[in-house]
Amino acid sequence: MNRNILSSKALPVFTGLLFTMILLVVSSHTFSAASDFLTGSFTSGYYLGAVLNTATLFMAAGLGDAIILTTGEFNLGGEGQIYAGGFAAAIVLNLTENMPPSVSLLCAFAAAVAVPALMALLSALLKELKNASILLTTFLISAAVIPFIDSLIAGKFRGSYGNLLATPFIRESVRFPHILNPSPLSVISLSAPLLCILGWYLIYRTGYGKQLQITGISNEFAAYCGYSRKKIIYSSLIISGALHGITGFIAVTGTYYTCHSGFYSGMGWDALSCALIAASNPAAVIPSSLILSWIFTSADRVSLNYNSGFDINLLIQGVMLACISIQYAGGMRHDRHHS
Repeated sequence: MNRNILSSKALPVFTGLLFTMILLVVSSHTFSAASDFLTGSFTSGYYLGAVLNTATLFMAAGLGDAIILTTGEFNLGGEGQIYAGGFAAAIVLNLTENMPPSVSLLCAFAAAVAVPALMALLSALLKELKNASILLTTFLISAAVIPFIDSLIAGKFRGSYGNLLATPFIRESVRFPHILNPSPLSVISLSAPLLCILGWYLIYRTGYGKQLQITGISNEFAAYCGYSRKKIIYSSLIISGALHGITGFIAVTGTYYTCHSGFYSGMGWDALSCALIAASNPAAVIPSSLILSWIFTSADRVSLNYNSGFDINLLIQGVMLACISIQYAGGMRHDRHHS
């Protein structure tokens, strides 16, 4: 049974990987692009570090998606929440530059967690007051926040870096150092797998986690057990938003050292893909993040080396998400058929 489950979860990844290789060969007009795609990222310390760094960002955000998916709901506002968390962290770090680094980082972390959590809380309120779809409201709130932050970065909070649309760089004392130089992998990235392990413990070893699981399986049975759906939806959405904000905090303090316009691009959808592949299991988010990070990083490198065009990565991202979504939708139909 476990082998069948594992193969069903691996199928969309292998299908997406196959389509990815076909796209790279067609766009580059050479079969060597496919072999380079498979092995090239492991021959360079820079690209290996890039794979691991991107994977850790997927893990933190994917954990947020996994927790809300456990309840049977979707958080489609991941990109805006990551952006808001990173922006809040960058602004607070610059405003508190005269404070001790530990205090400045603590304030920035609190802001990075609070702002996306409030965004998710708004979706929970709309669900309670207007019975609005969480899937829809999280997406719409994110879609409204992204251009608002863009305007702030392009205006009052823009650093003086020529054409770069970004906040001022944070000072050296609040930057987490890079490891595997010159890759962007940093010390704080190591916290993401630990978060996933804690998330696994929360869902599978605590009473609160059992409530999340039962609510996701059957709202009626959860109500019969005396579980408050309102409490579960509010808390899971707040946790999901906070984890996306932590992703933005990690990106600003450990990868970019600034919040630049568009750094979040694709990250929210890729993290959701990781959570879907992992079937909402936080521990499984770790390997799924590593696999998708390898695919996207390798595709970026091959498109650069073989002049395939930089939009090829967006196409590959769409192919992967489509394969995962088809498998997920098929699994939902199967479950309803046998319920």
